[in-house]
Amino acid sequence: MSTMEFNEMLISSRPVMKSFALSFTKNSDDADDLLQDTMFKALKYREHFSDGTNFRGWLYTIMRNIFLNKCKREQSSRKIFSRPTHDVSADWRSISADNISQEINENDIWKQINLLKEEIRKPFVMAFEGYLYDEIADQMSIPTGTVKSRIFNARRQLMTAC
Repeated sequence: MSTMEFNEMLISSRPVMKSFALSFTKNSDDADDLLQDTMFKALKYREHFSDGTNFRGWLYTIMRNIFLNKCKREQSSRKIFSRPTHDVSADWRSISADNISQEINENDIWKQINLLKEEIRKPFVMAFEGYLYDEIADQMSIPTGTVKSRIFNARRQLMTAC
């Protein structure tokens, strides 16, 4: 399939993909963002599309995976490091021991993360922020296997330190 044909199929699929994105996000602005991310990934990974297969099905899969990964990222970051917000004028007695210990633990964890060597800290933090292994590998210009290894080593070091 030529680049021109691919681009035409991509553009003609846009309205259908927009409604599919809306079914996921329930918000027009978020749907536009999801659609844009999907179109970008489709263009980036064009060579992975096989002629004769269902083009819209391929796009749906890309969109669904982007959406699910974003949901996992947001859910994970809320669970692991959600900073409690405190009203400056709040009475100190109203701050629970759980919130204080959570802040102390979070600070200790970040101190340990910052003690890691740069070569393993950077991919670990990027993975924590929600980047995929392939995206980290591209950005750091290293193989995906190396990214996985460095993240594994960072986790191992953090588990022994904490």
